[in-house]
Amino acid sequence: MNVRNCRKCGRIFNYVSGPPICMQCREEQEKKFQEVKTYISEHYHATIPEVAEACDVDSNQIRQWLRDERLELAEGSGIVLFCEECGEPIRSGRFCDKCKNHMANRLSESIKKPEAPKPQPTKDPREKSRMRFL
Repeated sequence: MNVRNCRKCGRIFNYVSGPPICMQCREEQEKKFQEVKTYISEHYHATIPEVAEACDVDSNQIRQWLRDERLELAEGSGIVLFCEECGEPIRSGRFCDKCKNHMANRLSESIKKPEAPKPQPTKDPREKSRMRFL
């Protein structure tokens, strides 16, 4: 059993996985997420500081939800994210589609495919039964 203190409220809880926060704080965070999601869909020109102030959420938390692809920005949104690889503007996540595909291709190329076994030359079965002289 893995017992930890919640990073937000300090309560002791049984940690299973994910962020080290208790269930009560996790539920509160999920309510805030839904509030931010609704606000962004209604005010798609709002910037991160405006959303953070209106919803009483830390701006870093909003950025984290965008990077985790839990939130997606509408076209023409006031919030702009950039691909960490090439700097292209993106709507959510860390990388643009082009860079994701490129990384996936590099990964698949780095994994060597097993080669088919080379066929062994077949020997004549009569070859073994013959007597040899030196």
